[in-house]
Amino acid sequence: MAKWWDISRIWKQRDEVVEQQAAPAPQAKTTQRTTPRTGAGLQFFYASTDTATAVATVYRCVQLLSDSVAGLHLQYMKLKGDRYQEDKNNDLHYLLTVQPQPEMSIFDFWSMAVKMMLLDGNAYIYPRKVRGEITDLVLCGRNTVGHDALNGTYTICDAYNGVYGTFKESEVIHLYLHSSDGRTGESVLSHARNTLTIAQAGDVETANRFINGGNVRGIVSNDKSVVGFGEYADEELEKTAANLDERFMNGEHIVSLPGQSDFKQISLSSTDMQFLETRKFTVRELCRFFGVHPSFVFDDTSNNYKSAEMANITYLSFSLDPILKRIEAEFTRKLIPQSLCCKRIFKFDRKGIYSLDLLSLAKYQTMTIASGIYTVNDWRHIENQPAVEGGDITLVSANLIPLNGDKFKPGGGTTNIEETKPSEEDDED
Repeated sequence: MAKWWDISRIWKQRDEVVEQQAAPAPQAKTTQRTTPRTGAGLQFFYASTDTATAVATVYRCVQLLSDSVAGLHLQYMKLKGDRYQEDKNNDLHYLLTVQPQPEMSIFDFWSMAVKMMLLDGNAYIYPRKVRGEITDLVLCGRNTVGHDALNGTYTICDAYNGVYGTFKESEVIHLYLHSSDGRTGESVLSHARNTLTIAQAGDVETANRFINGGNVRGIVSNDKSVVGFGEYADEELEKTAANLDERFMNGEHIVSLPGQSDFKQISLSSTDMQFLETRKFTVRELCRFFGVHPSFVFDDTSNNYKSAEMANITYLSFSLDPILKRIEAEFTRKLIPQSLCCKRIFKFDRKGIYSLDLLSLAKYQTMTIASGIYTVNDWRHIENQPAVEGGDITLVSANLIPLNGDKFKPGGGTTNIEETKPSEEDDED
């Protein structure tokens, strides 16, 4: 008969086995070491989320992309007739518009998800279900998911959100932006490692220059015309060099050298190193990796109305839209069964991009009404304004006529303009 302490040991061993099975598989992740490593005269930094976001350009690019996506509304749409309409009666509507999971709003949810896509390379969302119904969308924490791309499984050990176990590929929404194999995401930091090293080294050098006031570096030596120095003279020379370095560090600029000592400066000035130009180069280089125009990170570049407009179009088309399409495709693939293909879709409401650009929004509204895409009441409904009489009529610009002089009939076809002119007999009558 086993004693009670033997039974407790058996339970302890069983718990250890369960923890090992629930533990995530090891991932190839960037180390979190933040201390610099010296080599070849430069300070090299291990790229991590904490050290990378300390660079102003990285912080601004990540914040811009994440907030841009978070400001848009992901719609769960249902095919009604020949067009898609948002299904507001579905339980997913509340999760996608208000609160996807406890203690997190929809804005924070998407902001954190995009940040993980950019900085960590991967963002994992687990649709938690109770009796087959999705109750919340859990954004798994960093380093809590192990992805076995070979077997197509995800092992989650997220204590904060209370998600444990191994799940199939179809049960986890996997978001990433860059990938070499189409299965596992890669962080932007892994591609921009060299540029980040230069940027971080530049930040450290800038701090050192301000702290010591641009300390001078050089070599102290004796007069070469005098020969026969001994050990005592070398010790005195070292003392002189140490004293000279200390006086420069304390902010002195002009110092005296004792005896036959000679000082030769070997450090280059900021102008010689083109230090400021290097800092500007790293800003634009990091913007290239993130796909953000330098003007969006407040870079001092020549800018005018036309270039600003083109920069905004480029950002929306080549930076923001690919992220939105990846999210739409992954949600549609994982949350909509194959039997409902093309009957249900997930789509971001991209009209929110112009929500604060009132001039562009007004121009867009005018063009959609003139081309017959929207009616006046459609836009009044979007702007939360009451409908007006006659606002449901579809309008189209009618200031174009065929080259042969014909004009369109209301019921179709054309009528010759000359036929519509009154005849002379009609004039006499």
